[in-house]
Amino acid sequence: MTRPPLARKTAILAIAALAFALSGGAHAAAPEASKTTVSVSLPAAPLLVQLNQVALERRGPKRAIVEYAGEAEQGRYTVLRDGKPIKQGELQALPAFVEWSPGKRYFSVDFSDAQQAGKYQVKVSIGKRQAQSAVVPVRDDAIFAVAGAQMLGYFKRSRHTDPADRDLPIFQSPRRVNAWGGWQDAGGDKGKYLSHLGYANHFNPQQASMAAWVLAYGAHARKALFAAHGLQAQVEDEAFWGADYLHRILDKDGYFYTTVFDQWGTPGAVRMVTGYEGSAGTYTTLYRSAFRAGGGMAIAALARASMLARQSGRHGEFDGAQYLADAERAYAHLREFNPQYCADGKENIIDDYTALMALVELQRATGQPRYLDDARERAARLIARQQADGGFVSDGGHRPYYHAAEAGLPVISLSAYAEIEPEPARRRGALDAIGKPLAHELAITGAVANPYGYARQRFQLAQDGKAAGDVLEGFFIPHRNETGYWWQGESARLASLSAAMAVGSRALASRGDAGYGLSAERAAYAQDQLDWTLGRNPYGISMLYGFGRKNPPTVLESAGEMFVGGISNGITGAVGSDTGAGIAFAPGPDSEQWRWVEQWIPHTTWMLFAAMAVAGDEAR
Repeated sequence: MTRPPLARKTAILAIAALAFALSGGAHAAAPEASKTTVSVSLPAAPLLVQLNQVALERRGPKRAIVEYAGEAEQGRYTVLRDGKPIKQGELQALPAFVEWSPGKRYFSVDFSDAQQAGKYQVKVSIGKRQAQSAVVPVRDDAIFAVAGAQMLGYFKRSRHTDPADRDLPIFQSPRRVNAWGGWQDAGGDKGKYLSHLGYANHFNPQQASMAAWVLAYGAHARKALFAAHGLQAQVEDEAFWGADYLHRILDKDGYFYTTVFDQWGTPGAVRMVTGYEGSAGTYTTLYRSAFRAGGGMAIAALARASMLARQSGRHGEFDGAQYLADAERAYAHLREFNPQYCADGKENIIDDYTALMALVELQRATGQPRYLDDARERAARLIARQQADGGFVSDGGHRPYYHAAEAGLPVISLSAYAEIEPEPARRRGALDAIGKPLAHELAITGAVANPYGYARQRFQLAQDGKAAGDVLEGFFIPHRNETGYWWQGESARLASLSAAMAVGSRALASRGDAGYGLSAERAAYAQDQLDWTLGRNPYGISMLYGFGRKNPPTVLESAGEMFVGGISNGITGAVGSDTGAGIAFAPGPDSEQWRWVEQWIPHTTWMLFAAMAVAGDEAR
């Protein structure tokens, strides 16, 4: 994911393919093996039925999308459960949409009222043409039950255990440190990142620290869910693995190391603790993690791991008292020095919501009033960045907030804060600030014809390295942005928004019976984002490897290994489009395939969190 074409390994590796038979129902067909360029085009079939290929919630939204390239004729559908017809009717025509496939017409089949467990399929006919969807299991705790074990397994398969990391240099320093453990960042990148892209200021994604927090949160707060599926010991092991790594990369001075990096495995590059920037991976001294560069979520993860250790009576190499001491020391340090660790010397929205998550978890772990006081200040800063229509700005000016990996995290952080705020007026203010962005997401996503319900976003294009000019709207992140090179599929972003819709709606006590305990509109939005990644997209590809009818191809040259339970970057705007308009998936050349095919740790992290958010008692 993080590897640009200029830093590719020079060796040309064979393109491999794997097929896995998994328990729990869903399985992947083998991607086609090839030693030539891989290119994936939009399917040319005149009639297609796209459906989530992994799992659908028994009491949640269930919708198939039909694409038809032909004259406008009314069609019919049949829904089958375990091979037997249970529902029939006329296809529902959707508004005309031409951005991705001019000449196609779109229809939908809604079978949300079918709430009996089983294996479902949708068959359609238009004129003389017929087509059918993949078969999808429908059950309770659907995504979690079907894929949770393998998503957890992805983290264990991604563990980095090279003993050389026990003795690494720090860039432009005589010191050497122990940065052993953690997880490799992506299929083709054995670097380890709390965050990258810090030099661009507004693009920092939460990577290893977010994974550590989600695992610790799941093991602690959602223990009943993991235990019900026989996964409690497994998630605890992985949570403590993450916490142990965070302890090792906490410097004696109180900051975390942002990156362990070797220029994406470039021959001759020295692996070290360093910052880097640009497509050349130029080493820099920006290796001290600001809140936004993974420091905030690392504190949150350690504080939550300390609570998990108390609850479970277990711990990793280090104990719960050490995790909490680390979290408190790191927060005290960043409270004083954070702006110095920001590339531009100024805090922005990412600092606010990650620091807020850190403070919520510290208050939970310690009960200390000082953390609640600081959380109130951070929440006020975050809320002050909100515009009248509910969207956020990233900075002190007018740059709209958009994020390719964690667009739902502002709402999730405010929801966490609302849970610990005892003062009614402050809590009402936080809840109001949660409701507005949820309404904004629904409005911007529904403002244009949008057959798949893909979450749209506001953005500006980069001019001279900074966002400037008109505020635009689109489906995918712009390719001309402040990083200078980085754009890719948005599987993590979609899962984060799905989770935010579920978590935020429950914080508002906005109940409904359309699925996940939400209103029909909110439940559909949450489901649409998950469905896209799990196969209900124009390419009919499930990005969750090992699950579904069709997975991304394996392209070792630029995207590396493919692990079961890992999620590929996903679909983007068309190549060559500054604004990210149009659509593309793995068009080649192979040196660019990381943008679409490569697995990246935030994708599985956010899908696991979203699966928790829509499963079990919280979704009832």
